[in-house]
Amino acid sequence: QVQLVESGGGLVQPGGSLRLSCAASGSIFSINDMGWYRRAPGKQRELVAAITSGGSTNYADSVKGRFTISRDNAKNTMYLQMNSLRPEDTAVYYCKLVIQTTRWAYDDDYWGQGTQVTVSS
Repeated sequence: QVQLVESGGGLVQPGGSLRLSCAASGSIFSINDMGWYRRAPGKQRELVAAITSGGSTNYADSVKGRFTISRDNAKNTMYLQMNSLRPEDTAVYYCKLVIQTTRWAYDDDYWGQGTQVTVSS
């Protein structure tokens, strides 16, 4: 079994910063792609940022230049550094990891529990 634990959300003023973490534990053979998603009230879930096993990244246009995704493979952990936060960044943020649990298993998607980010003065 695999468990994902997210942390780092909270309330921040516009222009502020937060760092989200997503740590995976349990039966893990390898972690492939990783990504951060968010769902704002009344909106569909959207991809915020993603990082491949090789370290290639891509970002939603709305966060380019402000957010940075990274991963620490030794710790099975992914991060999202969020700077210059805006009220429109307010959402529940979810991590998704594509994990191979054993050498013979197929990749599967695992989701974190979500963490609330609120940007408000």
